[in-house]
Amino acid sequence: MSSKIKVTLRRSLVGRPKDQRGTVRALGLHRIGHSVVKDDNPEMRGMVFKVKHLVEVEELSKESSAGDIKGKG
Repeated sequence: MSSKIKVTLRRSLVGRPKDQRGTVRALGLHRIGHSVVKDDNPEMRGMVFKVKHLVEVEELSKESSAGDIKGKG
């Protein structure tokens, strides 16, 4: 089982460049406080790095990620 990361949108997208808004949407985030659980891989890390000033990232252990609900928030 691969590790997971929990990504939460913490800042508004108002006034942000179109590519940053698109990256946040591609991560599956829709509103401030919304969280998603994603696989921890280089593609996701790159997307998170691009919008690191807008999101909060939490690494989940293998035990806790089994019961997480994707998109809860």
